[in-house]
Amino acid sequence: MQTLLLNSEDVDDNTRMSDVIAAVEDAFAAYARGNAQMPAKSYIDLPQYNGDFRSMPAYLDVRAGAALSGQSDSDESDAADGWDAAAVKWVNVHPDNPGDHDLPTVMGTVIYSDPETAFPLAIMDGTELTMKRTGAAAAVATDHLAVEDATSLGIVGAGVQSYTQLTAISQVRPIETVVVSDPDDDAVEAFRAEFGDEFDVRRGSIEEAAGCDVLSTVTPVRDPIVPRDAVGEHTHVNAIGADAEGKHELDDQILLDAKLVIDDYDQCTHSGEINVPWHEGILDDGDIHGELGDVVVGATPGRTAEDGITVFDSTGLAIQDVAAARVVYEQAEADGEGTPFSLVGTEVL
Repeated sequence: MQTLLLNSEDVDDNTRMSDVIAAVEDAFAAYARGNAQMPAKSYIDLPQYNGDFRSMPAYLDVRAGAALSGQSDSDESDAADGWDAAAVKWVNVHPDNPGDHDLPTVMGTVIYSDPETAFPLAIMDGTELTMKRTGAAAAVATDHLAVEDATSLGIVGAGVQSYTQLTAISQVRPIETVVVSDPDDDAVEAFRAEFGDEFDVRRGSIEEAAGCDVLSTVTPVRDPIVPRDAVGEHTHVNAIGADAEGKHELDDQILLDAKLVIDDYDQCTHSGEINVPWHEGILDDGDIHGELGDVVVGATPGRTAEDGITVFDSTGLAIQDVAAARVVYEQAEADGEGTPFSLVGTEVL
């Protein structure tokens, strides 16, 4: 057997966003039903290089998830059509890389393995994969928490993640107008050039973006930049930027007033959008509506007619990487793309 090597272009070419959204939704469902293993994200801190490494392993069994979802005996064949998968992502954050080494701040590598034999089916670029699965998670949350007729999307931060936010969210809502807020004029113009033929894209203030039907915040700030009074009465917010302790994009009052849904309790209280007000005692368990997986499987309600603002706190989970990696591998394998190579020796020990 050979291992498939997939670079960033291969990952991009073999990622159909609709498939990734469906797979990530399955992943959240499996996690909620207890059909996933996801050890805590581990860190190797390297202060001498102003950076760190993070290891994110996970295993998913969507077949078991299907079997536990209240099926009748006649539906057993559908459960057999499910899948299981395992992977680990090795990712870094080195802020000095662009200026000092002409390298990206964040680089990721995913090893995607066959759970039955542990054979490494693929080694793929994890940076592109992370952007895709993060956008997909926002789409899953938007589908369950935003108003059905949402046609406007605000984006605060016009970096690389903003692209997959629009690509994914427009799969689940009829987005027509996009308001982008970023102090970097070139970044906004690049975004407009990419999407201007498909959407009515315009530059706006943070307040204008926050007034849209859906808002995605994708910045690294540590002091909140989205004020409470700017958020629309029924806006759904995807809080994406906070991925480390101390990061914080939204005014605390937004979180207090919203139906607040998180991806994972431990990660969000440690490094998500809620981590700062949580440790300061401003938020507690009573302010959290539930985890997204519970919303997906119907154990916790999504948006109801009585809801105003909703917020999804996304830290990014290893189960999302596994689900997205499976989509990429299966598509690349079917189309004969990527570079096969011999990684594992043929001698049986």
